[in-house]
Amino acid sequence: MTEFLAEYGLFLLKVATVVAAVVVVIVVAAGAGRKSAVDGLEVESLNKKYRKLAGVLRKAVLKKEAQKKQAKEEKRHAKAEAKADPRPRGFVIDFKGDLKASGAASLREEVSAILDVASPEDQVILRLENHGGMVHEHGLAASQLARLRDREIPLVVCVDKVAASGGYLMACVASRIHAAPFAVLGSIGVLAQIPNFNRLLDQKGVDFEQITAGKYKRTVTMFGRNTDADRTKLREELEDVHALFKSAVSRYRPALDLERVATGEHWYGTRALELGLVDEIGTSDELLTGLAAERDLFRVSYRIRQPIQKRLMSQVDGALQRLDAARWQRDLESRLPR
Repeated sequence: MTEFLAEYGLFLLKVATVVAAVVVVIVVAAGAGRKSAVDGLEVESLNKKYRKLAGVLRKAVLKKEAQKKQAKEEKRHAKAEAKADPRPRGFVIDFKGDLKASGAASLREEVSAILDVASPEDQVILRLENHGGMVHEHGLAASQLARLRDREIPLVVCVDKVAASGGYLMACVASRIHAAPFAVLGSIGVLAQIPNFNRLLDQKGVDFEQITAGKYKRTVTMFGRNTDADRTKLREELEDVHALFKSAVSRYRPALDLERVATGEHWYGTRALELGLVDEIGTSDELLTGLAAERDLFRVSYRIRQPIQKRLMSQVDGALQRLDAARWQRDLESRLPR
């Protein structure tokens, strides 16, 4: 009996230790979440970053005499630069899209900040990676970029990987579009995918009731019985959105043959150049290192720091979006030559 009580007491002690550890983690996480829930604009000089990287490499490969000579040259160059007239600036923004274009919230603040200081002699460079997603969300993101064009501030979009569907809706706003040779662009089309469980519910003896006010308040549904009239109405709505999409593309790239490119297809960079979807082939690194010789480049990012609780809740949503992106990637890879 004594041995049993001793073991039972040890078990309770272990349980209490685990529970206490979990409570501590939750408290610390909640505290960290409160501290991190602070928004802010971050600015980084890319010219300094490039010089620093080059300096680290020179230090590793040059001999001491060569290092001293290089250091003197850099000081001389810095003094001359300080006395010279201000150079035009380039403001670099990064946008990595998801289904909801959630980066639009940060993009709004970044564009607002740039508009307060930029002039037509300056330039905005957007490094864009976006598979597309919800129409209204990506339309809002594109509208943020249109604010730059409306103020006649040159906007260059660089696509290293993908700007498709809603991503291309954003890209086409640019004054110029640069794309890597194997970047994916286009997909000017609209898609609706809705599973229907009506037959399964019938088999299980489950009735589905849907009561609406308004003839077209709900057409195609997940659980009800869909009719040809429902499908026709949904198709009309998709065609209407497609027309809006084509109109937006035509506004900024009037030379495009929309009958050729607005088919929902996507193309790689070199082919996209032939079709007029992009203006130049090259990576964002090539563009920025070239611009650094003539402009002062600043990377601008607005961080919206969510509390830890919201970040944890968003993990499921993020996982679903990654699954969708993986499906999109598998579909793309299935078209590659073997």
